[in-house]
Amino acid sequence: MISKHILKEIITTNEEFILKHTGDIVAREGVLFPETVRKVVVFYGARRSGKTFILYDLFKKYRDVSLYLDFEDERLLDFEIKDFRALKDVFLELKPHLSGKRLAFLLDEVQNIGGWERFCRRAVERENTMIFVSGSSSKMMPAEFQTELRGRAWSVEVLPFSFREYLIAKHVDIKDKNLIYGPRKAIVKKYFSEYMKWGGFPEVSLLESEFEIKKLLKEYITAMYFRDLVERYKITNIPLLDSLTDRLFSSFSMKFSVTAFHKQYRGRFPFSKDLLFRYYRHFLQSMLIFEVRKFSESTYKRMRNPAKIYPVDTGLCRRTTSLDQGRLLENLVFLELKRKGQEIFYFDENIECDFIARDENDRLSAVQVSLELNEKNREREINGLIKACKWLVTNEGIIFTWDDEETFGAEGIDIKVIPVWKWLIELKD
Repeated sequence: MISKHILKEIITTNEEFILKHTGDIVAREGVLFPETVRKVVVFYGARRSGKTFILYDLFKKYRDVSLYLDFEDERLLDFEIKDFRALKDVFLELKPHLSGKRLAFLLDEVQNIGGWERFCRRAVERENTMIFVSGSSSKMMPAEFQTELRGRAWSVEVLPFSFREYLIAKHVDIKDKNLIYGPRKAIVKKYFSEYMKWGGFPEVSLLESEFEIKKLLKEYITAMYFRDLVERYKITNIPLLDSLTDRLFSSFSMKFSVTAFHKQYRGRFPFSKDLLFRYYRHFLQSMLIFEVRKFSESTYKRMRNPAKIYPVDTGLCRRTTSLDQGRLLENLVFLELKRKGQEIFYFDENIECDFIARDENDRLSAVQVSLELNEKNREREINGLIKACKWLVTNEGIIFTWDDEETFGAEGIDIKVIPVWKWLIELKD
């Protein structure tokens, strides 16, 4: 059991740090939750995607009634589920004038404390306390909640910065219309090139030196490898994990078959197919990669076809060929569709279309992504989009490119060609 003295010290030093040393925080777009409904607000996502700073921002918003704890703080190693009972008492001893008022508890990496769900449910429902929690573990995903919290949580997935957020971090006024149509367009396109190359991890976005960016990304990958995979899942077959890691992060925006991987590597070192599938699921559970399945009404057909792989951030993608820019562009489009809450598939019926997206109103749209439209690929890209549109019975389709822009009709389909950077800037909540 942790002492009240230590808890008071942690609460006080955390408050001082957040209010005096965190500086300006980029407000995350699309991070919405009900302030009147009594729900435990859960922020989940990959490590370093910005969940902690969302909690810092909320602390500042509710600064008069807020308490923040980070359960990866070594001073909280002895914290147990029963210590939650004393938390409110300790806080009110520090701030007795808040007695009877609605408090806000912000609990970072709370999954480290077994049974946290029961405390959060009681605090929200019976003690009129706002609870915001975050975590990088798959245990924080909605499907993994314990029974105590199901139906009582408001889950928010946190991804690295969108391009709009990236520009804000670079002190660019995203409301300035000249960003798209005026002389500042060249600056925005330069930033977009860097964003596509290095990704949107918030800390990375604040760096200017390519050396520092590469070093930080390398440290991220190492931390994710050991903490989110090796340690969390007690992985022992390191050669298998190394090979799978290399293949997944170099196969971004491409189809990946676990069965094909097994056939290719089974003679190089010993491992079972079951172990391989388990390791692959660990990547998905750690939210380091996402998979997109083939568009089909049949679950069997969706699962029997290989998935396309998209890392959580383009900064993690391993570049190996001259075609990488087009694949990076596709990865960015996928992540933005995901930020918009769309369910995403790929289309492949003898000809391919990169994405079929289903929005919250169950409307389907076809999206193609190509670095550019030229003599070699124009017919293929357009024909794939047209077939997908006809399959969906829709007369509109989109082709996202680096810089091409036009509108035309083909076989009864209205096709818009839009630069990705412009689409990303114009997105609104």
